[in-house]
Amino acid sequence: MCRHLAYLGPPVSLWSLLYDPPYGLLRQSWAPRDMRGGGTINADGFGVGWYPGGGVPVRYRRAQPLWSDTTLPELAAVTVAGAVLAAVRSATVGMPVQEAAAAPFAEGRWLFSHNGVVRGWPDAVVPLAAELPLRDLLTLDAPTDAALLWALVRHRLRAGEDPAVAVAETVAAVTAAAPGSRLNLLLTDGETVVASVVGHALSLRCTPESVLLASEPLDEDPGWRAVPDGRLVVATATGAHSRDLVVG
Repeated sequence: MCRHLAYLGPPVSLWSLLYDPPYGLLRQSWAPRDMRGGGTINADGFGVGWYPGGGVPVRYRRAQPLWSDTTLPELAAVTVAGAVLAAVRSATVGMPVQEAAAAPFAEGRWLFSHNGVVRGWPDAVVPLAAELPLRDLLTLDAPTDAALLWALVRHRLRAGEDPAVAVAETVAAVTAAAPGSRLNLLLTDGETVVASVVGHALSLRCTPESVLLASEPLDEDPGWRAVPDGRLVVATATGAHSRDLVVG
């Protein structure tokens, strides 16, 4: 089912988000605490994207377990950023394990991640896929549900839709086509994060100058708050608000 997080705020090291917390993504790759029946470990790849300046993110992705990568710890220790999106992957049975299938997906200033599963894949969402330009289908990052979800959100963004609307409408369309899907999405441009909570867990921790969203709390800080199922969160470094998603 994967695990993911997004951070906005004063620059911090990647190490402080991925490795240092007692329940950070490193630990979640082999001992997640809240998978909701969607697997036991997240060892089918990982990725981290961050914004070094200028609005265009940098990504580091691999098709191996996070704990087995020997390069990222050194990179994470010296890399700081004020906006980060990272994920560890648990591939759905039958979907490929390859670097291109690991979040975050990217285009321009955007980074995207999916935690969950599209039920009835791929047949259930064939009608939705048919609405995309043929070129988008031919150039999917990978033959996975997450990559298609990204293509659906991206298509709306390219058409000029507000990011929150793009995420909410994609979730509604996929939920209608594939009932029972788990659709926790994260989308950021480095200044705002949009997150959906459908069928899986998401927690939020806000301070006066930062926001951190994660599939599960990274530590025992009492400031963590669980986001109820069926909500859409829009967050910046100075705060977050949520509303009900219209799905079904």
